[in-house]
Amino acid sequence: MDLVKFLFSKTFWKQIVIAIIGIGLLVFILFQWLQITTHHNQKIEVPDLSKQPISEVSAILQEMDLRYVVIDSASYNPDYPKKSVIRQNPEPGDIVKENRKIYLTLNPSGYRSVSIPDFFGKTKRNVESTLRAVGFKIGNKPTYIPDRGKNVVRGLKYKGEKIEKGDKLPKKSVINLVLGDGNG
Repeated sequence: MDLVKFLFSKTFWKQIVIAIIGIGLLVFILFQWLQITTHHNQKIEVPDLSKQPISEVSAILQEMDLRYVVIDSASYNPDYPKKSVIRQNPEPGDIVKENRKIYLTLNPSGYRSVSIPDFFGKTKRNVESTLRAVGFKIGNKPTYIPDRGKNVVRGLKYKGEKIEKGDKLPKKSVINLVLGDGNG
């Protein structure tokens, strides 16, 4: 009986009204705070940064209140200038908010160096496929020396200089083979 009396009392209903107003005010303040801190309705279109050097990228993004992070240097691409942007995330034209990080992949300053694999005494065909697999190009004029093994690799040359197993050369370098002529 006391509970029923309390549920219909002025005190109970005052407390309910105060709680509803308090919760409503709290929700209103929370939404206002969220709009301010999340920059609601703010839109910045991400520019196309491809082929731009990192110094220009820095200036462009700083002017737009955006930040950048270099996440990687890709494999060298001769179609892009050295130390320029190859890929970006978010993509050009995407809409972001102020202070957003743009993740960049840069073109290195040149091809990476690759070690010369073991070649001595192997067949021309075997060495050519191995060298191509690690990223070298094969010259079209091999040198023949007197040797019993026909088309057996007896050496490698890069720009006329003899190279050995383990030497490092830039990827895509042209290597010429020194082969046995089969008449040794």
